Amino acid sequence: MTDEQRLEAAIERLAEADRFAEAETIVARAAPQLQRVLAAALAEGGWFGESHESESLKAATAPDPEQRIAAVRSLLAEEARMGMMVGVAVGWALKEEMSGGEGPEPEGER
Repeated sequence: MTDEQRLEAAIERLAEADRFAEAETIVARAAPQLQRVLAAALAEGGWFGESHESESLKAATAPDPEQRIAAVRSLLAEEARMGMMVGVAVGWALKEEMSGGEGPEPEGER
């Protein structure tokens, strides 16, 4: 099975009902720490630097109300896409850290 086929099969399994119940519980408990990691990853990637500020100002100050609404919606959609992509990358790296056994052991497992 190729990596692409394995990925497709995994994505199909993720679509199953109740697949995320346990993961949602774990992520909810770790949300503050994960939020810091995500923010750092977005900052390091330059996603919310000067260009983002410039685009935000441009969207917010478009002279035509319809243009302004469209620009803000577009900016929000792009931010959501970028946050999800970086969030997935952070989750993937976290899974690798947890399954690799190279990091420190969590308390209670020593």
